[in-house]
Amino acid sequence: ATITTIHNLAFQGLFPMARLHALDLPVAAMAIDGVEFHGKISFLKAGLQHSDRLTTVSPTYAREICEPAHGFGLDGLLRHRRDRRSGDLVGILNGIDTREWDPATDRSIAARYSARSLALKQLNRAALGERLGLALQAETPLLGMISRITSQKGADLVIEAAPELLARGARLAVLGSGDAGLEARWRALAGKHPDRIAAQIGFDEALAHLIEAGADMFLMPSRFEPCGLNQMYSLAYGTPPVVRATGGLADTVVDCTPRTLADGSANGFSFGPPTAEAMLAAIDRAIEAWRDHDTWRRLQRSGMAHDWGWGAAARQYVDLYRSCLRGRR
Repeated sequence: ATITTIHNLAFQGLFPMARLHALDLPVAAMAIDGVEFHGKISFLKAGLQHSDRLTTVSPTYAREICEPAHGFGLDGLLRHRRDRRSGDLVGILNGIDTREWDPATDRSIAARYSARSLALKQLNRAALGERLGLALQAETPLLGMISRITSQKGADLVIEAAPELLARGARLAVLGSGDAGLEARWRALAGKHPDRIAAQIGFDEALAHLIEAGADMFLMPSRFEPCGLNQMYSLAYGTPPVVRATGGLADTVVDCTPRTLADGSANGFSFGPPTAEAMLAAIDRAIEAWRDHDTWRRLQRSGMAHDWGWGAAARQYVDLYRSCLRGRR
C-alpha cells in the first residue's frame, strides 16, 4: 500500500523530460496518466496519480487544493481522486512539539508562565521591546509576525497596512527572510520608524520564542497556508492570532464573535479577502478586544486550554494506514 502526503502543492518536484532515462521508466510513462506535467516530469503528480491514498496537512487545505485557485494545475486530478472513492483524499491537521513550545517551561523567554499566571506575560513583552528597541506603552498593542517574507505569507499586506497600524499606535516585531524586494521594504520601514517597527531579517530561534511570548497578538495574513505552525504556537502562548481564514489557519483559529465568545470557542480573529483593508478590519477588532481585559483573558485561555500536540494527528494517521492496508488485502 502507498500513501502520498502533500505539504504544499506549490512545490511540485518538476524535472526535465531528459531525466526520464535516469529513473528507469519507459517512454510510455510520459503520458497524461503518468508522470508528465506540461512537458516535464512531475514527481508529485506521479504520487497523486498512483498512490492508494492521499493526505494533506489540514482538512480545509484538502478541500482548497481541489479548486483551481489553489490546485496549481493539479486540481482536476485531485477532484478525480476525491470523487473516485470516499477517503482517497484526507486532510489531517498537523500538530506542534508541545515540549519545545510551552510557555511554562520555555527557557528562551524572559519569564515562564501558564494560563493561570498570564500577568507574567507582560515581562516578556517588556523584554521583547527592550531587545528590539521598541518604545512600548501600556496602551500600545504589540503585533508579532514570524514567517517567510513572501507574498504567499501576506508580508506585502502588512507592509501596505503599516502606516495605518502606526496611526493606531501599534508596534510591529517582524522576524523572517524570503523575497529580497520585500525584505528591503521591511528594512526601510524599520529604518524610518526604529522605535515602532523592528524587522529582523533572518532567523533567530530564541527571538522567535520571545516574540510568541511577548507579542500581544500575532499576524498570519497568508494568501494560502496548507497548515501553519506559528498560529498554534501563538495559541499555546496566549497570544491570540489574527489570520486569513485559509487552510490550516481556518481549522485552528476560531474568529471572535459574540456567539463564539459566549460559547468559549473563540481564540483569535480571522478575515476573508486577501487585502490590507480586510486585515486591518480584523486587527481593529483584535485591538478593541485587547483593550477589554476580561475578553482578552477569555481568548487567551481558550487557546491555551487546547492540546495542539501531535497525538490526535498520530491516531488519525494510524487509522488511515490500517485502513489502507486492509484495502490492499
